[in-house]
Amino acid sequence: MSAVLPRLRCPVCGQPLTARERTLTCPAGHAVDVARQGYVNLAVGAGAHPGDGPAMVAAREAFLGAGHYAPVSAALAAAAAAEPGTGLVVDVGGGTGHHLAVVLDALPGAAGVCVDTSVPALRRAARAHPRAAAVGADAWRGLPLADACADAVLTVFAPRGAAEVARVLRPGGRWLVVTPRPEHLAELRGPLGTLAVDPRKDERLAADLAAFEVLGHEDVTVVRDLDHAALRALVGMGPSAHHLSADEVAARAADLPDPTPVTVAVRLTTARRPG
Repeated sequence: MSAVLPRLRCPVCGQPLTARERTLTCPAGHAVDVARQGYVNLAVGAGAHPGDGPAMVAAREAFLGAGHYAPVSAALAAAAAAEPGTGLVVDVGGGTGHHLAVVLDALPGAAGVCVDTSVPALRRAARAHPRAAAVGADAWRGLPLADACADAVLTVFAPRGAAEVARVLRPGGRWLVVTPRPEHLAELRGPLGTLAVDPRKDERLAADLAAFEVLGHEDVTVVRDLDHAALRALVGMGPSAHHLSADEVAARAADLPDPTPVTVAVRLTTARRPG
């Protein structure tokens, strides 16, 4: 937390924060405690989305920890390491901090901030990497970060707030965005009833990147053999978990081969903030 503190801002008034023991305060007197698990929750305002619950976060930690999305993490790390001089990486909607940790391993001199609204996720993100801080915030309401403080921003299967990303990125900083391709997890849609990829996803991404310079796209496609436990975790960590109960997923997965080949297909888009 100390490494990223100079880049954090009070979520109420936007002024810099200083630390006194386990409390962060601003010159206006607003204060927030650092949780004993190591994260700080800077989300403010009634109705802030609580994010993923404990079951979804546990499923995500199990699935990602087994390495099933390792090629995605590796592509992010390679893209981040391609630009020298990266000092701060911000992972917006970063969940447990899994992808951020892999990126920081490729950037020995960098620090990271994992931003998420989910307290169960923040508890895990706080220990994801020794150079990563976990900060609670709703990206749609604004990031509690200083202007032009970040060298890179990651958005992996997460909401995109383009205006806030542009604000916190320094001129020339990069935005690394991972989105699913149409064939992503296609084998599971019929048998498990999982959600399909939005056909307008590329169109909406292009609109978000309108103020950025798009440097390129990289498609990552691999087939993973997933046993029934991994299938349950995969569905349980994603948006389909809001529509399917754990018992429904388990019953449907039991009818599939063990293991089941599943396609992981994503696109990594690298864009630069002009300036």
